[in-house]
Amino acid sequence: MSRALRHRAAVAAVAVPLLVLAGCSSSGGDDAGPTEITFLTTQDAPNPETAEALVEAFEAENPDVSVSVEIRPGGTEGDNLVKTRLSTGEMADVFFYNSGSLLQALNPDSSLVDLSDQEWVGSLTEEFTPVVSTDNGLYGAPLGASFAGGVVYNKPLYEELGLTVPETWDEFMANNEKIAAEGDGVAPVIQTYGETWTSQLFVLGDFANVLAVDPEWADQYTAHQRSYAEEPALLGFQHHQEVAEAGFFNEDFPSATFPDGARMVAEGEGVHYPMLSSVIQTVLQNTPDAVDDLGFFALPAEDAEHTQATIWQPNALYIPQSTEGPELEAAKEFVAFANSEAGCDVQNEMLPPAGPYAGTCEVLDSAPPLLDDIQAYFDEGRTANALEFLSPVKGPNLEKVTVEVGSGIRSAEDAAAFYDKDVESQAKQLGLEGW
Repeated sequence: MSRALRHRAAVAAVAVPLLVLAGCSSSGGDDAGPTEITFLTTQDAPNPETAEALVEAFEAENPDVSVSVEIRPGGTEGDNLVKTRLSTGEMADVFFYNSGSLLQALNPDSSLVDLSDQEWVGSLTEEFTPVVSTDNGLYGAPLGASFAGGVVYNKPLYEELGLTVPETWDEFMANNEKIAAEGDGVAPVIQTYGETWTSQLFVLGDFANVLAVDPEWADQYTAHQRSYAEEPALLGFQHHQEVAEAGFFNEDFPSATFPDGARMVAEGEGVHYPMLSSVIQTVLQNTPDAVDDLGFFALPAEDAEHTQATIWQPNALYIPQSTEGPELEAAKEFVAFANSEAGCDVQNEMLPPAGPYAGTCEVLDSAPPLLDDIQAYFDEGRTANALEFLSPVKGPNLEKVTVEVGSGIRSAEDAAAFYDKDVESQAKQLGLEGW
């Protein structure tokens, strides 16, 4: 979502031929030469660069193994390629793919190698383990850190205006009102509909609050017994509409892009940016001097006792059942290396964490302060996985209707009802009971 939202939104919908980047082949092993394996990752940065860095470090410690990196497209095209290669027995020996519901669509029990006997499994968090598992096995090792969906905010402006982090929705709206009145033209809430995927956070980032009110909501939603047209899920749409109607958005919200939003909150042109915490990676790249000025809080619920942070788990490394013999052993070594101390060094360098790690790796002391805010929700037991890790049901048009709500084109109630219809075709294609 890893990255999950950005991943699906950012990849161009054009066919991309599979590219093979030669890994650094080392001499060593017996007379037959090193065992050769392949590693498939996605084309969106920094995944290719991360793959090459992992391969270089792995081969330095394992001269009897040679790894070649393959690059695939993302989005629907990439999903279809993964499914095709698995079904034909032509999948790479190790591949990088989503955790959660997209993994379940691969039928992991019949297509992937069970890794539950590996040493690194004991380090996995209780939030991550179920999103790479079935009742019959555990199939994935995390690559990268988790990240949160909520509100990234400008701390110096909070201090200047005497604001405190809100725990309820009313407190959040009161902060926005004070910013609008005293903020000298600063936008209380940043929206960036030039990239429509960014419009979804009021709904998707609110899911942990939905689960706090109704712990069975995800299971019953999957069974077609809950909907977005009723509370508590409807509140995400209603809150979105409330902020829009109050005029709290930046004036250029229809055309502003995600990098614009990252810059605006970092430089203090706006105070609140409802967004994934992975925005910190863009800030590190484009406005690094402002990294320490950013904080994070969960989208507030109606009641403080229900305010929780929604968490997106990292994508993972998998091994297909078509990998056998020496290649299987080498593939397991490679997956284990990615979660070793040396592999974690590569992850921290190439994939700056935007939340806690889900396995053996640890966030460095030099990490942005925003991560401390997210860790506090974990320490307090106030987190829940995003809906996509608990249910396979997600319609393709959510970002369309959330743009319409934020733009005043569609009411929250109409948007929620439309979205409930939008998910039906997907649920029926998946053969889910009750649909």
